[in-house]
Amino acid sequence: MSVVAETLSEGRVTSMSRLAILPAFNEEGSIGRVIREIRAADPGFEILVIDDGSLDGTAAEAEQAGAGVVSLPYNLGIGAAVQTGYQYARKNGFEIAVQIDGDGQHDPRDLDRMLAPLLRGEVDMVIGSRFCGERHYRPPIGRRIGIHVLSAVVSLIVRRRMTDPTSGFRAVNRKGILLFARNYPHDYPEAEANVLVARHRLRLVEVPVTMRTRETGRSSITALRSLYYMIKVSLALFVSMFRRYPALED
Repeated sequence: MSVVAETLSEGRVTSMSRLAILPAFNEEGSIGRVIREIRAADPGFEILVIDDGSLDGTAAEAEQAGAGVVSLPYNLGIGAAVQTGYQYARKNGFEIAVQIDGDGQHDPRDLDRMLAPLLRGEVDMVIGSRFCGERHYRPPIGRRIGIHVLSAVVSLIVRRRMTDPTSGFRAVNRKGILLFARNYPHDYPEAEANVLVARHRLRLVEVPVTMRTRETGRSSITALRSLYYMIKVSLALFVSMFRRYPALED
C-alpha cells in the first residue's frame, strides 16, 4: 500500500485541501493524460491548469478532462504561470499545493512519495529530484552541466546538498503557498525559489522521482539556452542573497 493510501485510510489526507498546479504552454497532446493520471493517483486533488497563452487546444483539452483552467492573455513564462496557481491556492485556502508540468514528464504515481514528508509535518517544501536515490535520468550534456553547476551554487547558498535545483516537480504546505503566492521568480524560477524558501527559513527536502521521456511538444530549453540559463540564474542567485523579503501573511 502506498504512503498516500495508508494516510488516506487514517483520514489525514482527506481532511486537507490540496491543489495540483499544472503550468502548460501548447501541451494539448499531453495535458488530458496528465490530468487523468493525477486523478488516478489521488482523486482528492483539485486540478488547476494555467494555460500560459497557448496557441493550440490546451485549454479545451484540460476542460474536457475535468480540470479548472485559468487562461493567461499571452505567454508570460513559467514563473508567472506557477505564481498564478499559488495565488489561487492562497485565495481559496488550500493547505497543500503540488506543481506538476503539463508535458507528462512528471509521473503522478510519485505523489505519495512527494506528500509523505509534508503530511508528517517534517518539511514545508518537497522537491522531486531526478538525481537522488537510484534514479538514472541523464539529460543532454549541456543541460547536465548547467544543472551540476547550479546544484553546487544552490547547495552553497542554502547550506545543504541539492541534487536537482531546477526540478519543477514540487509540493508545499500552507507556508509555501503563502510565500510563492506573494513572491515567485518569473524567469527560469526553480533554482531561485529554493533560495527563497531557505531565506524564509522554511524546511525543504528532496525525494527521488521518475522523469519520463517527453512524448509531445518540445522543450523550450535548447543547448544555447542552457548556457544562458546557467549564467542568468547564477547571477539571480547572487543578487537574491542580498535582497530583503517581507514576512509571510495569510
